[in-house]
Amino acid sequence: AEAGAGAGAEAGAGPGPPPAEKEREQLSALRKHHEEEIDHHKKEIERLQKEIERHKYKIKKLKDDD
Repeated sequence: AEAGAGAGAEAGAGPGPPPAEKEREQLSALRKHHEEEIDHHKKEIERLQKEIERHKYKIKKLKDDD
């Protein structure tokens, strides 16, 4: 049974990084992707908040003109 367990582990080991390292790299890439998405959305929020302020200013100007 022990030889079979060892053989199974070796069968999965091939060229390239070990599975645990590959998984860490994938998780790191996924984390980076989500951080970039968050950054993008924060910038989008800032842009939209500026648009809101611009429209509020236009409404205020219209009221002041009355």
